[in-house]
This record gives sequence, structure tokens and C-alpha cells, in this order.
Amino acid sequence: MKPGPGTRQQAMPGRKATAPPLPAHPPPRPAHPWQPAPIADYGLVGDTRTAALVSTRGSVDWMCAPAFDGEPIFGALLGGGDAGWFVAGPAGPAELATRRYRGNTATLETVWQSGKGRLTLTEAMVAEVSGALLPATVLVRRLSAEGAPVTATVDFNPRLGENHRRPRVSKRGRDIVCEWGPLALSLGCSTEFPLECGTQQTLTVHPGRPVTLVLALAYGEPLIHLDPSAAWDLLRRDEQRWEAWSEAVDADMPFRAHVLRSLLTLRLLTYSPSGAPVAAPTTSLPEDPGGIRNWDYRYAWPRDASIGVGAFLRAGKTDEALAFLGWLLHASRLQRPRLPALLTLAGGHVPRERVLQGWPGYAGSRPVRTGNGAAGQHQLDGYGWVLDAASVLVDGGHPLYSETWRAMRGFADLVAAQWAEPDAGIWEIRADAAHHVHSKLMAWLALDRALRIGTTHRLSSGHRRRWQLAREALAAEIRSKGVDPARNTYTRTYGSQDLDAALLVLPLIGLDEPESARVRATVDAVRTELAAGGTLLYRYPPGKDGLAGGEGAFLPCSFWLVQALAMTGRSAEAEAAFRSLLDLASPLGLFSEELDPASGALLGNYPQALTHAALVQAALALRDNPPINAGKAPRPAGP
Repeated sequence: MKPGPGTRQQAMPGRKATAPPLPAHPPPRPAHPWQPAPIADYGLVGDTRTAALVSTRGSVDWMCAPAFDGEPIFGALLGGGDAGWFVAGPAGPAELATRRYRGNTATLETVWQSGKGRLTLTEAMVAEVSGALLPATVLVRRLSAEGAPVTATVDFNPRLGENHRRPRVSKRGRDIVCEWGPLALSLGCSTEFPLECGTQQTLTVHPGRPVTLVLALAYGEPLIHLDPSAAWDLLRRDEQRWEAWSEAVDADMPFRAHVLRSLLTLRLLTYSPSGAPVAAPTTSLPEDPGGIRNWDYRYAWPRDASIGVGAFLRAGKTDEALAFLGWLLHASRLQRPRLPALLTLAGGHVPRERVLQGWPGYAGSRPVRTGNGAAGQHQLDGYGWVLDAASVLVDGGHPLYSETWRAMRGFADLVAAQWAEPDAGIWEIRADAAHHVHSKLMAWLALDRALRIGTTHRLSSGHRRRWQLAREALAAEIRSKGVDPARNTYTRTYGSQDLDAALLVLPLIGLDEPESARVRATVDAVRTELAAGGTLLYRYPPGKDGLAGGEGAFLPCSFWLVQALAMTGRSAEAEAAFRSLLDLASPLGLFSEELDPASGALLGNYPQALTHAALVQAALALRDNPPINAGKAPRPAGP
């Protein structure tokens, strides 16, 4: 019998994780079928420019270069045995003993029991490389043994891009160098171990004599070779920076360890050269295993990014919010006042959606896609999220620069002029546009927050009046066309009786009072009619999106339910729901976009920024709306 979502046992960050013994056979070679690990078995290491997913076997199965949205250099996760990997782990039978992030850092530590010895893999990318002659990307992987010597394996097998191109390989001293035109990698080792490319190798790791591997990457610039001991020192200094960054988060934050892991994940998924938050570091991890619901999330959605920015702001992290607004100002300049649904990390047009030929996909889930066809959609709700984030920034004592305020006024003007038109909605349904109630609510929010900002920033009386009239007209239409009178609930679209889990933001917006009968009825109806088991929710009625196959429960919606319960005076229920959701995280505290309600398996691109942002927002709602018997009444907060 498969465990249900509420019964699956997961280790929290820092807690011991268990797994079955690793098989005695070596990592798969190209001649053998590739079997990826469960999504939840992958850990994230990153440097705010790119990221790697590392399995419990110590295999880097996904990493793109030189950035999140570049071509994969290790792509076995989706491309199978021909797409490349980088293994550092036990060579023989071993049992996973523990796996954790070291404190509040981005350093991943995996420990295996192998015979009488224990092998530890400590790995991270170096986030801070400015002000020194360093490679843009540095991945440090250290193997160390305790108790007895342990035989380890190193299998460095990079391949580039769609066609799994083999590199041109050369030696520079003891380092091995792999080149594909402007892209170059080097791999160095702290011992005399003779590294090779594309060959599985074994070495013995002795107690007190760790082996440090250093992967350096360059694109269109000289490849800098880094001494392994210097690289290890860089990693330790980076740990200190992450600890200092985490220390600034409120010590009284409820569920602080989980919030910090989510904030750290969001920071790792923020592309530091531009300030653009990436939705996920992966493409095409399936929402329906074996099906076609496989999308490329290696881009920046202003809506999702704004939700993450709201989480950063309310947790006291303003630098990330300011960086995002700077990126958005630059990225939207050519299309303003239109706000694109998604953009590249540099602020450009997202590539057209295409299928990678010959890629087997994760667990046979095809097609594997790059680019995203939703880039051209009109999504009205994004304006509300962006203007709300700007409003929270202003409320926190950070006035907008004149150019930023000009851009926000342009967004509000477009909403005032176009709110009556149908749109694709938050879920990017690939069908005809419709009048989505959630989109109209967020359009109302955009105008409301623009008017709020306008009380402290220059705003003409004509602008103010135009926005006020549009806001009033929107409210009237939502209440007349977006309601099911029989149930006294808001609906998914005008004239329908279907529900939409995105309506759970209702208590946070301010159109109606959070504890009004209609808001509470809508929250309760969503909770009941879109239930996927326990606290899990489907985002809309299953089967009503025009695509073949099904999908899992949508995790951000469950965290929105926690917010909604807390905001409507049911904080005890909210806290219980929040605790049950935390049990569904990966052993490292990471979440994907969706979850299989039957098995508890994580589904979709991973880790997912929107889920982690929603988790932080839910924790903040619990902080700001404690149970009534705690002596504080609920108070409003933006989405």
C-alpha cells in the first residue's frame, strides 16, 4: 500500500535521512539504460548564476552553462546515458547515512556508510567571485573518509547540448580541460590522481586525507585554473556569507528553519548578474509522469518573481526586491506598458518553444522542451503582483525612483484601459482567452496599489480619477459576473460554476473583508471541491485544461490555503495545514511545483521558486495572524 500525502515520512533540514543501500554495480554507462533518481532525491547546489542537481548517489545529473538557461553540460536527468553526468561517491555497496545542508548555507553534505568506513561528499558552488581573479562558476566537491579507508568513484563525463557533443579534451598540468568553442571546463584534483574524461575511475579515500575536486567554467573568457585548497577556502568563506545573510532574518519567525531554507533556495534561483528570479533551474520534469506536460521553467515570470519578492520584503530582505525592480525596469523597457508573461534572465524575448529530438525525458516523459510558448500570452494578473510588490517596498520606507514609478504608472494605465478584455489567466491555459475572475481580482489589486503608491508619489488628478473609476468598475463587474449566487462564492471564470484555487488570494487583496461571508465561502468551497487529499489541492477541476493526461496537486495553492485560513481567523487550522505540508518536502526541505496525491512523489520542475515563495508567505501569515487566544486579532497583509 502506498503511503498517502499525510503519512509519508520525510527528514527535515539537518535531520537524518535514510535510503536503501546503493547497488554494487557502478554508475550507468552510455550502453546501459539510464534510470534517474526520484525527484525528491536530488539536492540543489548553486551560485546564483547556474545550478546543479545532485542525486543521493553523488551524481550531478543536471547542470546548464554558463547560466540557468544555457545548454546542459550534465543532462542525464532528461537525456539519459548519453547526456553526461559527474559522479563523486562510493564505488561499492553503500548505505546513505545522512544528507543535509550545513547550517543555513548552500553547502550540501552527503554521508554514506561503506563497510567499516564512512564517506562524506561536501559540495557547493562559490557564489561570491567578484573582486578576485576567479572563474565565473566554481563547483567544489570534497570526498573525505572516517573510520576506515573507502573506495570511491569519480566519473566526469560532460556532454554539451541537444546533440550530447563530446568535448575537445586536453591536459594543463594535472587539470583536465574540456572545450566546446567559447565554453570551457577544467577539473582539478588535490591529489596526484590522474583524472580522465569519460572514464569511470576509482580511488581510495583515507581518513584525514580528503580529496578535493574543483570544476571551473568559463564562457568567452580565459579559463582560470584554481588550486583545490584555495577553492576549499573559498567555499568556507562563502558559507560564512550565507550564515550572515540568514542571521538577518527575524529570529522569532515561525518555522524559521523551513523559511530560511526556502529563502536560501529563492536566493540561489535569482540570477545575480541581472537580478532576475528564475522559476526553476530545470526544464521538462513532468507534471504527469510519462505524459506531455513538460515545460521549460528556466526563465523569469514577473508574476512569480513578484510573489518571491514579496516574500523577501516581508522577511526583511530589501536588496533582492530592489534588484528585481531594477531588472524589471530594464527588461520591460521595449514592450512597456505591456508586461510580458515571461522573459529571459537578461530581459529578452523567450525563445520559441521547441522539442529536443532523441531525448527520452525523465522517466519516459516526452517531449523534452526548450523555450516556452506562454511567452506571447496576455496575462492580466501579473500587473497586480508587480504593483503589490512595489507597494510593499514603498510601505517599507523605500520610495520608488522616478523611472520606476513611471513604469508602474504605465502598468496601471494599461490595466485601466484593458481590464475588460479576456486573458490567458495565471495557469496559462493554452486555449481561447477567457474572463478569469482571479485575473480581474489582480487587475483590481494593480489599480488599488497604484493609487496607494500615488499618495506618496507624484500623481496627476487625471490619473488618479481614471484609476479610481476603473477600480470601481472592476469591483462592480467582479461582484456581478464572477459570483455563483447559489453558493455565494467567486468562480473560475465569468458565468461558470467551476472554482479556481488562485481565488485563495481573496483574503489578502482587500476587495472584500477577509472574514466576509463570501470570502469564507469561497475559501471553504475551494478547500472542499478542489481537494486532492489532506491539505493538497488541485488548481482547477482536473481535466479542464484542454491537455491530455492529468496532473498532480499544485503545491503553491496549498500554501495559499494556509494564508487564507490564517487571514480569515482560522490560524489554528492554518498552522495544522502548514505542518502537514512541511512533511511533504524532500529530505532536504525542497519542493517542486506539484505532488502526486497517491504516492507523495514530487512532480514538475524542481526546486520550484513559486512553491518556496508561497511557503514563506504562508509562514508570514501565521506570524502576523496568530490564534485569537494568543491575544492578537488577524490583520491584513498583501499577497
